[in-house]
Amino acid sequence: MLRRALLAVCLLATACIGGSPPPAGAQEKPLAIHNQRLVFKLDEPAATEIGRLIWRGGVEMKADSPNFGGWSDLHVSADGRSLTSISDEGAWFTATIDYSADGNLAGLGQARIGQLRGLDGKAIHSKAEADAEAMARLPDGSWLIAFERRHRLWHYRTLEATPLPIEGPADIGRQPANGGIEAMTALEDGTVVAISEEYSLKPGTVVGWIGRPAGNSRYSWSSFSYTTNPDFRPTAIVRLPDGAYATLERAFDVVRGVRVRVMRFEAAQLQPGGTVTPEELAFLATPYAVDNLEGLSATRGTRGETLLWLISDDNFNPLQRNILMLFELPQSPLRSAK
Repeated sequence: MLRRALLAVCLLATACIGGSPPPAGAQEKPLAIHNQRLVFKLDEPAATEIGRLIWRGGVEMKADSPNFGGWSDLHVSADGRSLTSISDEGAWFTATIDYSADGNLAGLGQARIGQLRGLDGKAIHSKAEADAEAMARLPDGSWLIAFERRHRLWHYRTLEATPLPIEGPADIGRQPANGGIEAMTALEDGTVVAISEEYSLKPGTVVGWIGRPAGNSRYSWSSFSYTTNPDFRPTAIVRLPDGAYATLERAFDVVRGVRVRVMRFEAAQLQPGGTVTPEELAFLATPYAVDNLEGLSATRGTRGETLLWLISDDNFNPLQRNILMLFELPQSPLRSAK
């Protein structure tokens, strides 16, 4: 109970012992990651299912760098061979993915780490500038990154490049300082979908935006509402192979600790001026493996199955963990309408 209470207190403060690390250098560096197998359910080691998801493996990740941590979003390549993540301290890392003989997640290798650059071409140093919370891989292979505190969107040709500013939604600056865009993804035609963590115009919802390409690195933005559950707020979104969307929603308090909901909604719900009401696929809380999950990606497995990848932000807090989790989402996961 004491550990859980300390964990929640540190989460509420968004920092803990030691504070933020110094920024990683702008020049990328090799990174040695130490993988430890993640136990899916502490009181039932043989468990493999939760809600409508099937466990496909997980690892706790540690590395030989003080900058390894705070991972706020995730992208896994379509072939499932590599991943990219960004942190809320402005760092990024890439790695190859290792699998067990039965095709489950076994660990990461061949990793590299670096620091995002600002508009001046120099590594971002201050927390106010470096708080990267969401990323989207655009069709041309470049990256769109959303930052909190000073809310903005920057476009990176590569994660080592100097970015270009992108004009975001007109009300992007109205978001709470530490409650901005946490969830963002891009579609095959370049359309961007983003959801704010806390910005709300209607009770029981937060604001989302749809950005349609308008030429010259510009977007035409419209808004929608995303229905929220008490205590839970969206932290990630991804387009699924079947065209629907999955999201992560996170909650925490001193008594119950961290809880995460994995959600899904049909693409038809996503309309300018409309309201998205997702349905729960799984609820993660102790004794299941869980931490401050903020990143989500989706791929197809070797059998054509849909795979969901989740990564956590440890807040550089020794009471938390950097974990990477893999689940399989069976076909037709939603209940039939009654």
